[in-house]
Amino acid sequence: MHSHLKVDGRFWLTLDGKNFLGRGRIELLQRIRETGSISKAAKAMKMSYKSAWDAVDAMNSAWSTPLVQSDPAGSRLTAAAEQLILAFQQAEARHVGFMQGLTDDLLAGPHAATPSTRRR
Repeated sequence: MHSHLKVDGRFWLTLDGKNFLGRGRIELLQRIRETGSISKAAKAMKMSYKSAWDAVDAMNSAWSTPLVQSDPAGSRLTAAAEQLILAFQQAEARHVGFMQGLTDDLLAGPHAATPSTRRR
């Protein structure tokens, strides 16, 4: 069996100590953009409409301006949501690179940590 050591961690943005924006919510926003509908976005993600609506409501309430606007014709992202998606993606890419750098540092160290060389 061949094992690989990897530093891992999830990237979230928090507001006032509460999770605000992560990979799942970004995907939800992107699906709303694609479908024009919270309901269709939820179905595409295999989540309940209530869960999707609760996430949208939480994001809209937490941010200084709405991220999703809805009316009888459907739902759409605001400019603020588009900016936030881009900022999140850029920050997440830096996070992924940082985590890879930590992994590389651990594996390249003088006493490289591998499952077969760890002390017990």
